[in-house]
Amino acid sequence: MAEVLFYERPVPLNRTAHRDLRLKAVNNIRFAATAHSVPLTGVEFAPAARDFPILFAGNTMEEAGPMALLGLRQGENLLVGDNGFWEQGIYVPAFVRRYPFVLAEKPAGTEGDDFTVFLDEAYEGFNDTEGERLFNEDGTDAPALTNAVNFLGEFQDHVARTQWFMGKLREHDLLEPRTITLQKEGKGINLNGLFVINEEKLRNLDEKTAHEFLREGALGWIYAHLVSLANIDRMAARLDARERLEETTAKA
Repeated sequence: MAEVLFYERPVPLNRTAHRDLRLKAVNNIRFAATAHSVPLTGVEFAPAARDFPILFAGNTMEEAGPMALLGLRQGENLLVGDNGFWEQGIYVPAFVRRYPFVLAEKPAGTEGDDFTVFLDEAYEGFNDTEGERLFNEDGTDAPALTNAVNFLGEFQDHVARTQWFMGKLREHDLLEPRTITLQKEGKGINLNGLFVINEEKLRNLDEKTAHEFLREGALGWIYAHLVSLANIDRMAARLDARERLEETTAKA
Protein backbone atom coordinates (compact mmCIF):
# COMPACT_ATOMS: atom_id res chain seq x y z
CA MET A 1 0.00 0.00 0.00
CA ALA A 2 1.25 3.47 -0.85
CA GLU A 3 0.26 4.83 2.55
CA VAL A 4 2.92 2.75 4.32
CA LEU A 5 5.64 3.26 1.75
CA PHE A 6 8.95 3.94 3.64
CA TYR A 7 7.54 2.60 6.92
CA GLU A 8 9.39 -0.52 8.12
CA ARG A 9 7.79 -0.87 11.58
CA PRO A 10 4.68 1.33 11.73
CA VAL A 11 3.02 1.26 15.17
CA PRO A 12 0.30 3.40 16.75
CA LEU A 13 1.63 6.34 18.75
CA ASN A 14 1.20 5.43 22.42
CA ARG A 15 1.56 7.90 25.30
CA THR A 16 2.83 5.18 27.62
CA ALA A 17 5.12 3.17 25.33
CA HIS A 18 6.53 6.31 23.68
CA ARG A 19 6.55 8.57 26.74
CA ASP A 20 10.33 9.11 26.63
CA LEU A 21 10.75 9.01 22.85
CA ARG A 22 12.70 11.83 21.22
CA LEU A 23 13.04 12.89 17.60
CA LYS A 24 16.52 13.83 16.43
CA ALA A 25 17.04 15.60 13.11
CA VAL A 26 18.57 13.24 10.53
CA ASN A 27 20.62 14.90 7.82
CA ASN A 28 19.53 12.65 4.95
CA ILE A 29 16.44 11.32 3.23
CA ARG A 30 17.67 7.82 2.37
CA PHE A 31 14.31 6.30 3.28
CA ALA A 32 12.93 7.68 0.00
CA ALA A 33 15.85 6.59 -2.22
CA THR A 34 14.00 3.57 -3.62
CA ALA A 35 10.67 5.30 -4.29
CA HIS A 36 10.34 5.89 -8.04
CA SER A 37 6.94 7.52 -7.44
CA VAL A 38 4.88 8.85 -4.52
CA PRO A 39 1.28 10.05 -4.21
CA LEU A 40 0.67 13.77 -4.69
CA THR A 41 -2.20 16.02 -3.62
CA GLY A 42 -3.76 18.59 -5.90
CA VAL A 43 -2.51 21.62 -3.97
CA GLU A 44 1.03 20.43 -4.71
CA PHE A 45 0.60 20.32 -8.48
CA ALA A 46 1.80 23.88 -9.10
CA PRO A 47 5.17 23.67 -7.28
CA ALA A 48 5.70 20.04 -8.35
CA ALA A 49 5.04 20.79 -12.03
CA ARG A 50 8.30 22.76 -12.22
CA ASP A 51 10.40 19.75 -11.35
CA PHE A 52 8.93 16.37 -12.29
CA PRO A 53 6.03 14.75 -14.18
CA ILE A 54 2.63 14.53 -12.51
CA LEU A 55 0.69 11.50 -13.72
CA PHE A 56 -2.30 9.46 -12.59
CA ALA A 57 -1.47 5.86 -11.73
CA GLY A 58 -3.50 2.77 -10.89
CA ASN A 59 -4.52 -0.66 -12.11
CA THR A 60 -7.79 0.81 -13.38
CA MET A 61 -9.17 4.26 -14.04
CA GLU A 62 -11.34 3.95 -10.93
CA GLU A 63 -8.28 3.30 -8.77
CA ALA A 64 -6.06 5.92 -10.40
CA GLY A 65 -4.67 8.75 -8.28
CA PRO A 66 -2.12 11.52 -8.85
CA MET A 67 1.52 10.72 -8.29
CA ALA A 68 4.90 12.36 -8.70
CA LEU A 69 7.17 10.41 -11.05
CA LEU A 70 10.58 10.47 -9.34
CA GLY A 71 12.40 7.80 -11.35
CA LEU A 72 12.23 5.70 -14.49
CA ARG A 73 13.57 2.43 -13.09
CA GLN A 74 11.82 0.32 -10.47
CA GLY A 75 13.14 1.04 -6.99
CA GLU A 76 15.12 4.15 -7.94
CA ASN A 77 14.48 7.76 -6.99
CA LEU A 78 16.53 9.94 -9.33
CA LEU A 79 16.17 12.93 -7.01
CA VAL A 80 18.02 11.29 -4.10
CA GLY A 81 21.78 11.04 -4.59
CA ASP A 82 24.30 8.59 -3.17
CA ASN A 83 24.81 10.99 -0.25
CA GLY A 84 21.16 10.54 0.74
CA PHE A 85 20.22 14.15 0.01
CA TRP A 86 17.23 15.24 -2.06
CA GLU A 87 18.41 17.27 -5.05
CA GLN A 88 18.71 20.90 -3.96
CA GLY A 89 16.02 23.26 -5.20
CA ILE A 90 13.65 20.44 -6.19
CA TYR A 91 10.20 20.22 -4.60
CA VAL A 92 9.79 17.54 -1.91
CA PRO A 93 6.25 16.07 -1.88
CA ALA A 94 4.29 16.29 1.36
CA PHE A 95 3.95 12.49 1.30
CA VAL A 96 7.72 12.37 1.88
CA ARG A 97 7.88 15.29 4.31
CA ARG A 98 5.36 13.78 6.75
CA TYR A 99 7.64 10.79 7.46
CA PRO A 100 8.22 9.25 10.05
CA PHE A 101 4.60 9.90 11.06
CA VAL A 102 1.42 8.89 9.24
CA LEU A 103 -2.32 8.99 9.84
CA ALA A 104 -4.03 5.61 9.50
CA GLU A 105 -7.77 5.15 9.23
CA LYS A 106 -9.33 3.27 12.14
CA PRO A 107 -11.52 0.20 11.48
CA ALA A 108 -15.22 0.92 11.15
CA GLY A 109 -17.01 0.98 14.49
CA THR A 110 -13.94 2.04 16.47
CA GLU A 111 -14.60 4.80 19.01
CA GLY A 112 -12.86 8.17 18.84
CA ASP A 113 -11.42 9.98 15.85
CA ASP A 114 -11.55 8.43 12.38
CA PHE A 115 -7.74 8.39 12.17
CA THR A 116 -4.91 7.54 14.53
CA VAL A 117 -1.26 8.62 14.41
CA PHE A 118 1.34 5.98 13.59
CA LEU A 119 5.10 6.31 13.63
CA ASP A 120 7.89 4.23 12.17
CA GLU A 121 9.86 2.78 15.06
CA ALA A 122 12.64 1.88 12.61
CA TYR A 123 13.36 5.55 11.82
CA GLU A 124 16.95 6.33 12.76
CA GLY A 125 16.01 9.69 14.26
CA PHE A 126 14.01 8.14 17.13
CA ASN A 127 15.81 7.56 20.42
CA ASP A 128 15.44 8.18 24.17
CA THR A 129 18.31 10.62 24.74
CA GLU A 130 18.76 13.10 21.85
CA GLY A 131 16.47 15.52 20.05
CA GLU A 132 13.03 16.92 20.79
CA ARG A 133 10.64 15.08 23.06
CA LEU A 134 7.32 13.90 21.64
CA PHE A 135 5.61 14.22 25.04
CA ASN A 136 6.11 16.63 27.90
CA GLU A 137 6.79 15.39 31.41
CA ASP A 138 3.07 15.60 32.21
CA GLY A 139 2.21 13.41 29.22
CA THR A 140 0.82 16.18 27.03
CA ASP A 141 1.94 16.64 23.42
CA ALA A 142 5.25 18.46 23.08
CA PRO A 143 5.69 21.04 20.26
CA ALA A 144 7.48 18.52 17.98
CA LEU A 145 4.50 16.17 18.08
CA THR A 146 1.94 18.98 17.87
CA ASN A 147 3.56 20.29 14.69
CA ALA A 148 3.74 16.80 13.18
CA VAL A 149 0.08 16.05 13.95
CA ASN A 150 -1.03 19.42 12.53
CA PHE A 151 0.86 18.67 9.33
CA LEU A 152 -0.76 15.24 9.10
CA GLY A 153 -4.19 16.82 9.53
CA GLU A 154 -3.55 19.35 6.78
CA PHE A 155 -2.25 16.60 4.53
CA GLN A 156 -5.38 14.53 5.10
CA ASP A 157 -7.56 17.52 4.23
CA HIS A 158 -5.64 17.88 0.96
CA VAL A 159 -6.09 14.17 0.28
CA ALA A 160 -9.86 14.52 0.67
CA ARG A 161 -9.88 17.49 -1.70
CA THR A 162 -7.84 15.50 -4.21
CA GLN A 163 -10.31 12.63 -4.02
CA TRP A 164 -13.07 15.09 -4.93
CA PHE A 165 -10.95 16.20 -7.89
CA MET A 166 -10.44 12.62 -9.06
CA GLY A 167 -14.18 12.02 -8.83
CA LYS A 168 -14.78 14.98 -11.14
CA LEU A 169 -12.23 13.74 -13.66
CA ARG A 170 -13.97 10.34 -13.79
CA GLU A 171 -17.44 11.88 -13.86
CA HIS A 172 -16.56 13.82 -17.01
CA ASP A 173 -14.43 11.03 -18.52
CA LEU A 174 -11.34 13.22 -18.74
CA LEU A 175 -8.74 10.50 -18.08
CA GLU A 176 -7.17 8.36 -20.78
CA PRO A 177 -4.55 5.57 -20.53
CA ARG A 178 -1.01 6.48 -21.48
CA THR A 179 2.06 4.26 -21.82
CA ILE A 180 5.33 6.16 -21.71
CA THR A 181 8.08 4.58 -23.80
CA LEU A 182 11.69 5.73 -23.70
CA GLN A 183 14.33 4.35 -26.06
CA LYS A 184 17.78 4.00 -24.54
CA GLU A 185 20.62 2.42 -26.52
CA GLY A 186 18.28 0.11 -28.37
CA LYS A 187 16.39 -0.87 -25.20
CA GLY A 188 12.94 0.42 -24.36
CA ILE A 189 11.67 1.54 -20.96
CA ASN A 190 7.90 1.17 -20.75
CA LEU A 191 5.91 2.85 -17.98
CA ASN A 192 2.46 1.27 -17.79
CA GLY A 193 -0.65 1.73 -15.67
CA LEU A 194 -0.62 5.49 -16.23
CA PHE A 195 -3.35 7.96 -17.12
CA VAL A 196 -3.31 11.56 -18.33
CA ILE A 197 -6.03 14.15 -18.91
CA ASN A 198 -7.42 14.23 -22.44
CA GLU A 199 -7.03 17.81 -23.65
CA GLU A 200 -9.68 17.51 -26.36
CA LYS A 201 -12.31 16.37 -23.88
CA LEU A 202 -11.19 19.15 -21.55
CA ARG A 203 -11.80 21.77 -24.27
CA ASN A 204 -15.26 20.33 -24.92
CA LEU A 205 -16.48 20.63 -21.33
CA ASP A 206 -19.85 22.35 -21.02
CA GLU A 207 -19.87 25.89 -19.67
CA LYS A 208 -21.34 24.95 -16.29
CA THR A 209 -18.67 22.31 -15.61
CA ALA A 210 -15.86 24.53 -16.87
CA HIS A 211 -17.02 27.30 -14.53
CA GLU A 212 -17.15 24.87 -11.58
CA PHE A 213 -13.60 23.69 -12.35
CA LEU A 214 -12.44 27.29 -12.53
CA ARG A 215 -14.21 28.31 -9.32
CA GLU A 216 -12.91 25.32 -7.35
CA GLY A 217 -9.33 25.58 -8.60
CA ALA A 218 -9.46 22.32 -10.55
CA LEU A 219 -8.49 23.98 -13.84
CA GLY A 220 -5.22 25.16 -12.31
CA TRP A 221 -4.47 21.64 -11.14
CA ILE A 222 -5.28 20.23 -14.59
CA TYR A 223 -3.02 22.62 -16.45
CA ALA A 224 -0.20 22.09 -13.94
CA HIS A 225 -0.46 18.36 -14.70
CA LEU A 226 -0.38 18.96 -18.46
CA VAL A 227 2.60 21.33 -18.24
CA SER A 228 4.48 18.86 -16.00
CA LEU A 229 4.49 16.15 -18.68
CA ALA A 230 7.37 17.95 -20.39
CA ASN A 231 9.49 16.95 -17.38
CA ILE A 232 9.59 13.35 -18.59
CA ASP A 233 12.51 14.38 -20.80
CA ARG A 234 14.23 15.91 -17.75
CA MET A 235 13.85 12.65 -15.85
CA ALA A 236 15.31 10.78 -18.82
CA ALA A 237 18.29 13.17 -18.79
CA ARG A 238 18.79 12.47 -15.06
CA LEU A 239 18.73 8.75 -15.76
CA ASP A 240 21.32 9.17 -18.52
CA ALA A 241 23.58 11.08 -16.13
CA ARG A 242 23.22 8.41 -13.44
CA GLU A 243 23.94 5.60 -15.88
CA ARG A 244 27.08 7.35 -17.08
CA LEU A 245 28.20 7.74 -13.46
CA GLU A 246 27.50 4.04 -12.82
CA GLU A 247 29.59 3.10 -15.86
CA THR A 248 32.45 5.31 -14.72
CA THR A 249 32.32 3.87 -11.21
CA ALA A 250 32.26 0.31 -12.53
CA LYS A 251 35.39 0.91 -14.61
CA ALA A 252 37.30 2.56 -11.75
